Amino acid sequence: MELLKDLQWRGIIYQQTDEEGTKELLDKEKVSLYCGVDPTADSMHIGHLLPFLTLKRFQNHGHRPIVLVGGATGLIGDPSGKSEERKLQTLDDVERNVQGIQKQLRQIFSVEGENGAIMVNNYDWTSKLDIVTFLRDFGKHVGINYMLAKDTIASRLETGISFTEFTYTILQAMDFLHLYENHNCKIQIGGSDQWGNITTGLELIRKMAPEGSKAYGLTIPLVTKADGTKFGKSESGAVWLDPEKTSPYEFYQFWINTADADVVKYLKYFTFLTKDEIEELEKSVQEEAHLRKAQKALAEEMTRMIHGEVALQQAIKISHALFSGEVKNLSAAEIKQGFKDVPSFQAASDEELTLVDLLVAAKISPSKRQAREDVGNGAVSINGDRVTDVSYVLSENNRIEGQFTIIRRGKKKYFLIKY
Repeated sequence: MELLKDLQWRGIIYQQTDEEGTKELLDKEKVSLYCGVDPTADSMHIGHLLPFLTLKRFQNHGHRPIVLVGGATGLIGDPSGKSEERKLQTLDDVERNVQGIQKQLRQIFSVEGENGAIMVNNYDWTSKLDIVTFLRDFGKHVGINYMLAKDTIASRLETGISFTEFTYTILQAMDFLHLYENHNCKIQIGGSDQWGNITTGLELIRKMAPEGSKAYGLTIPLVTKADGTKFGKSESGAVWLDPEKTSPYEFYQFWINTADADVVKYLKYFTFLTKDEIEELEKSVQEEAHLRKAQKALAEEMTRMIHGEVALQQAIKISHALFSGEVKNLSAAEIKQGFKDVPSFQAASDEELTLVDLLVAAKISPSKRQAREDVGNGAVSINGDRVTDVSYVLSENNRIEGQFTIIRRGKKKYFLIKY
């Protein structure tokens, strides 16, 4: 399918500065285009993904993506969507964050071939400017009234905005101009909150680039959930791309728990499945929702893309083990992922405990009487095996890789014993 038609079918295009001009440009030539992110943390979260996955779609159609991590703009702070000033980061913090985010973006984009992605950091050119050059060469071309008309700035006038954040849109506009002049970059894409910054970049290109220069902007809609709650949040907070912050298992679980009302939209937004494949999954949602084929496809595509095939298979294995109760074949590393948020108890490695004593000590059962009753009734299992002997003593044989014992009480209540 033609690129722009595919984007429209997926519901990805929110605004365009010149719809006809963009279509003519893409029909005529392979272009360079960019999308950026500021390094406010050392990892992106899934709320950052859609613009970059859209950029990836352009790459898949032969265009060259320029992936910008804003080492300079990250030091300033984008007023977009904020009601108060950002806390400024140190240069060392920002540099560490840049490195972390660039590593994640290399997982998404191919850097090989004629249209391999170019990774850039706007600190490389912005840091070379002195204040007089900034004011004379750039500030002179952006009027105060023009700036005040921007929603991101106008919304902050009552609560207050510093000159530092006021200049953010000029710095981002300078990025577009720099990439236009040095990489022939003709399109910028970003989230819907970046419209003002993108159009300021086009204004700077119009005034400072040679006469007749043409560039374009395209924004992506804000991702929403059907029930009105915020996209990208799990019970434990933001869903990060960094596996140390959000494990591949947690990442997989976030997507597989997508509501039926949202899953087809997310398949269109985030995956590279074809129109026919998505429509087949949509049919499954309507006719056999209990099979959750669409959710499984979404979870598999996203986990494979961000964490790779090995991590995906591990996440599937953990999910199956937790659902079935067959946990004895999990490795210690898999247990750390799958049981990260379950109640845990630290036991002495050299102490032998009866199962009844352990249930009370770990507060799995409220009393010895209840513990004996639970065991006798077959409500307690150790590493997936049901134990009914009230005098059962745990040994090293009950420890997975010498580190963990998994106790289950009832059908769903898991507890992790650590040694």
